[in-house]
Amino acid sequence: MIALRHFVLRDAAVVQEKRYPAKARAEIEQLIREWNEKTRCGRRFAMLAIVHDDEIVGGCSWFEHSKSVVSFGVDVWEGERKKGYAFMALTQLEKCVREKGFAIVQDQVRADNVASIRLHEKLQFETDGYVYRNQKGGKVLLFLKALTTAA
Repeated sequence: MIALRHFVLRDAAVVQEKRYPAKARAEIEQLIREWNEKTRCGRRFAMLAIVHDDEIVGGCSWFEHSKSVVSFGVDVWEGERKKGYAFMALTQLEKCVREKGFAIVQDQVRADNVASIRLHEKLQFETDGYVYRNQKGGKVLLFLKALTTAA
């Protein structure tokens, strides 16, 4: 089982070690402050720590694209992958954003990211199977999921 929580400044050392070893501690602390502002580019946003047995094993986020559409991001750290943490985190994010009134999750997945494609399929996202180019020119698949209210 995992828990999701906001990053706090005392997490800077582990974030630096596991995710951003080239950044200075002060840069990581500033990043955490920005994550906790809860907006990015004028839209609602959350960056959350994925915690298992009191240890951070990665991070996940959601970003508001419109009043009804949101996207997810997940990054489980090296050495912690293939343990189901990404699946559990995105399942919890679905519940969280549904409660905030979002109706659709739309994710871009790199066309060569087999693990993420499988994760989205397991979470019952749908794709049209076309390969698109994102803003950076990368090849991606679009995955969509309607966030129906649980009966």
